[in-house]
Amino acid sequence: MNSTQASTHFSTHGSSSNTSQSRNIRRTELPNGLVILTERMEHVRSVSMGVWVKTGSRDEMPEINGVSHFVEHMVFKGTKSRSAKSIAREVDAIGGNLDAFTSKETICFNMKVLDEHVPKALDVLADLVMHPIFAPDDIGRECKVILEEIKMDEDNPDMLVNEIFTQSFWKDHPLGKPILGTRETVRRFDQGMLFDFYGGRFQGGNMIFSAAGNLDHDAFVTLVTEKLAHLPSTPATENILVAPFAARPKVHARIVSRQKKSLEQLQLCLGVPAPPVNDEQRYVVALLNLILGGGMSSRLFQNVREDRGLAYSIFSELSSFRDTGSLCVYAGTSAQNAEQVIRLTVEEFRRMKEQSVPEEELQRAKDQLKGNILMSLESSGALMSNLARQEMYFQRFDSVPEVLEKVGQVTGADLMRMARQLFVPESIAVAMLGNLNGLKVTRDRLAC
Repeated sequence: MNSTQASTHFSTHGSSSNTSQSRNIRRTELPNGLVILTERMEHVRSVSMGVWVKTGSRDEMPEINGVSHFVEHMVFKGTKSRSAKSIAREVDAIGGNLDAFTSKETICFNMKVLDEHVPKALDVLADLVMHPIFAPDDIGRECKVILEEIKMDEDNPDMLVNEIFTQSFWKDHPLGKPILGTRETVRRFDQGMLFDFYGGRFQGGNMIFSAAGNLDHDAFVTLVTEKLAHLPSTPATENILVAPFAARPKVHARIVSRQKKSLEQLQLCLGVPAPPVNDEQRYVVALLNLILGGGMSSRLFQNVREDRGLAYSIFSELSSFRDTGSLCVYAGTSAQNAEQVIRLTVEEFRRMKEQSVPEEELQRAKDQLKGNILMSLESSGALMSNLARQEMYFQRFDSVPEVLEKVGQVTGADLMRMARQLFVPESIAVAMLGNLNGLKVTRDRLAC
C-alpha cells in the first residue's frame, strides 16, 4: 500500500451476544481523495462494488437540469477501449449484473459478480467511469431514449403527482427539479456540455468506491489504485456548468392541482418538511412514518382502506436529503371521496400530536423497523450501498446493535414531540392530479 494512503480498520461490534452482527469494515483514502470502503462477507461467493459520485440533480444549474442522469446513461455507450456491445458481452461472460442510477444527491455505477471475477469487473467499471467518449451520434440517440422515459413518467399518475408535489414544495430550487430533466434541457445536451459537467464532478475528492462480499481489502485497494489513482482530486479549471452545491431549499407549502380528465382516480399527495438524513431524531421520524402509513397495520391503511374502503393504495413515505426532507402521504381515490381522505389524513396528524402512541403499537413499529434494517443488510449489494451512504452522510459506521438500540430508545413522548414539530397546518403542502370535478382544498381544511 502506498505510504501516502490513509487506511483505517473498523470492526464494529455490539455486546458479546451480538457478535454475529459485527461488521468488518475497512476504509482507505487515496492521495486524490477517493475513498475506498470494503466490508468482508466470508459466507458468500459474490462481491458487489459501486462507484458513487457525490452529486445529483440537486447540484445542477437550471439550464442543464437532467445532465447527471444523462451522463449516467452515456457512460454505457462506449469508452476509449470498449464499445457498448463489448461492455455488455464482457459483463455477461462473467455472469455479472451491471447497473446504475441517479438520484437527487448521487450517481452510482455498480456491479455484482462472483468473487473470482472481481479484477475483470473492476476493470470494466473503472473504464466506464474514467474513459467515457460521449460520442455525438450516441448523444442524439440517447436523447430520444430519455425523452421517451420522461413521457413514460408523465403517463404514470403515481410518479406524476410526486413530481408535481416536489416541484411545488421546493419551488425555484434544484431539489425540486426532475432528475430526468425536461424536454427543453435534454434536447440541448451536446458533447462539450457533457464533458464539462463530467470534468467538474468526476474527481477523486467527490467519489467513493465501496464493495462488500468475499474480498480482501488490501488486494481490492491495489486494483482500484491501478485504475483510478489518476482521477484528479479537484476540477482542473473553473467550470461554469458546475453549480456550487445548492444551499438548503426553502419550503413552499402550497396547494396545487392539475386537471387530467383521462384519469379514473384522483391522485393525492399531502406533505410536510422533515429532518435531514443525518438528524439525531431520524429514528423517531422513521417510526412515526411507519405508524402513520408505513404498512398494512399502519393507521392510514387500516382507517382509510380497511375500515372505510375509500382507497386501494394509501401510504406515507419519508424522503431524506443532506439538509432537508419531506414526509408525504399518497393516496389514489375517487374525486367524490377525496375530501374525506384528506380529512381522515389530517385527523391522523392531529391524533399523533395530541395522543401518545400506545406502547403495543409503538413496539410493533419498532419490531417492523428493526426487521427492515436487518433484512436490508443481508445481501452484498445492500451492504455496499450502506457503506457508501454512511460515509457520505455520517462519516462513521454504526454497528447493527447500535442502530437497534437507538430504535429501541424511542418513546411515545418522542413521537408526540416530533408530530407537533412536523404537522403544522401552515406547513402542509397538497398536490392533486386527476379529473377534479371542481374539487378545491382550502387551508382551513388542513387544520390539525
